[in-house]
Amino acid sequence: MKTIIAIVVVAGIAVAAYFLRDKLPKNGSAAGSPSRPTTAVVIQTNISFAVNAAGEIGPAEQVSVRPEINGKIEQLPVDIGDRVKKNDLLFKLDDKELQQERASNVTGIERAKLELAKAERDFKRSEQLLAELLISQELFDDTKTTFELAKNSLERAQRDLLIIEERLTKTEVRAPFDCTILTRPVSIGQAVSGSGGFNSGTEVLTIADLNDMVINAHVNQADVPRLSDNQKVEVTVEAVVGLKVTGIVERIAPQATIKNNIKGFAARIVLKNVDPRVRPGMTANIKIPVSSADNVTAVPLAAVYTEKNPDSGQYERFVYVQKGGALEKRLVKVGVADFFFAEVQEGLSAGEVVSLKLPKEEREKKAKQLMGQRPGGGEGQAGARPGGSGMRPGRGDGSSPGRQPGGGRPGGGQGGQGGQRKGAGT
Repeated sequence: MKTIIAIVVVAGIAVAAYFLRDKLPKNGSAAGSPSRPTTAVVIQTNISFAVNAAGEIGPAEQVSVRPEINGKIEQLPVDIGDRVKKNDLLFKLDDKELQQERASNVTGIERAKLELAKAERDFKRSEQLLAELLISQELFDDTKTTFELAKNSLERAQRDLLIIEERLTKTEVRAPFDCTILTRPVSIGQAVSGSGGFNSGTEVLTIADLNDMVINAHVNQADVPRLSDNQKVEVTVEAVVGLKVTGIVERIAPQATIKNNIKGFAARIVLKNVDPRVRPGMTANIKIPVSSADNVTAVPLAAVYTEKNPDSGQYERFVYVQKGGALEKRLVKVGVADFFFAEVQEGLSAGEVVSLKLPKEEREKKAKQLMGQRPGGGEGQAGARPGGSGMRPGRGDGSSPGRQPGGGRPGGGQGGQGGQRKGAGT
């Protein structure tokens, strides 16, 4: 009993839907919702097409500051975020040991000078005695050697003093340019190694010039030919709402790389006199202008159709223009296009109305062509796929070599009727 009731209810719903189908909205949308437009007016507008890319902002000049000699941090007057001027002190190493070594070396130089003076007197005296044949040649040679060694000792002590004094100048590290402190991984009192060692030394600070920034972007290989050096691009920063700046393409990598499974080329874009709100590491969106046209005749992209002319073999662009109650097919010449509008250089004038969909006759023609291209042709028409031309195994009388006549297998059908799969034609 329940089954019979369910069948009756379903049948009633089906009948009601059949009689109410004409009263439902024709556009297929919900009642009260706006219908999709089917026509558009040819307008005069500006068209600008650009390619978008994304990249990360970084400083143009960034330096890792490391000491040249080993030592212990004595002064560190800067911290993260501080802005310092050129030649301002960044940090200073403890130089007490170097000062003691310098004082000892100065004392050694004074001693070497006294020894040289004594050796010089002995050498001159022995030279006179040798001339008077009062000493042997061997004794003279010994005094001469002592004099030469004393000169060498003084020169060595003086060179050592120069090295110590040079090391003393390296205990103070100053800013090479106007910069901002980005990182400071060490503290006062920490021992650091010099950059002359095998590990390149200890990084004390990272500094950068934040007045000039660069964007390292990954540009799709299809868009790279549109880029050129010194080209101006529009840059927006996601973190700073409403900020738009102009960048200049500095260089484009000569070799492609793959990033996020997309093959492209690295592009470096320079930003000058950057807004203080822009910081390294922020994401920037780059708009690369490709082509533009001002105050041109334009139509929506949906109104422009492309089709290959079978006679000339050339592709033609055309639109359908409303003339009274009919649609007229008209060839047009298309210029610049963006994602919404296309410039029409020839064939249309502002104020005319174009259709955004194919005429009914064209839609029916396309549908028949698609039906004819499906396997099994239908109504004796030759299909464009296997089995539609009638040249495949299967005959028009319903027989099929090696198979039973008729049925839905290859070769089935009667007269011009196509089979369910590969079928014979007429």
